[in-house]
Amino acid sequence: MTFDSPEGTSEFAACLGELMAPGDVVLLSGPVGAGKSHFARSLIQTHLKRSGCFVEDVPSPTFTLVQTYHSGETEIWHADLYRLTHTDEVEELGLMDAFDTAICLVEWPDRLGDLAPSNALSLTLEPEDVDVFPERRVMTLTWQDPKWTTILEAALRKAHA
Repeated sequence: MTFDSPEGTSEFAACLGELMAPGDVVLLSGPVGAGKSHFARSLIQTHLKRSGCFVEDVPSPTFTLVQTYHSGETEIWHADLYRLTHTDEVEELGLMDAFDTAICLVEWPDRLGDLAPSNALSLTLEPEDVDVFPERRVMTLTWQDPKWTTILEAALRKAHA
């Protein structure tokens, strides 16, 4: 899937965010500057708005490692694991429990190693050709859990409506 602008990426993230529930995990991969935090920010803000919650600023958790948000009964965890060096550090953050009870968005999921949940949606964002199309992003989605097929089909219908 290709998005020509940050707005296109935001629109898809918003549509996906409206359909996510506790226990849903999205693993966000891609190089620095690919739009992982932008995607997460759009998804979180949409989920907060849909729940009637205050829509707050959503900073990148690069330095805090994890930011949490309360969306009604649902907790949203946004993690950036870039600075971690060992999987033991992941366990110290409490992410393993959050994978079962919250909506989790994890940047730099390669740091999870074998701890990555098998039911997660893996989403990779990559610039296409920054010299020709500086804002275009190519998104690749992979999953094993069949629930993501239903969620993604609904999100795409909503995005193209």
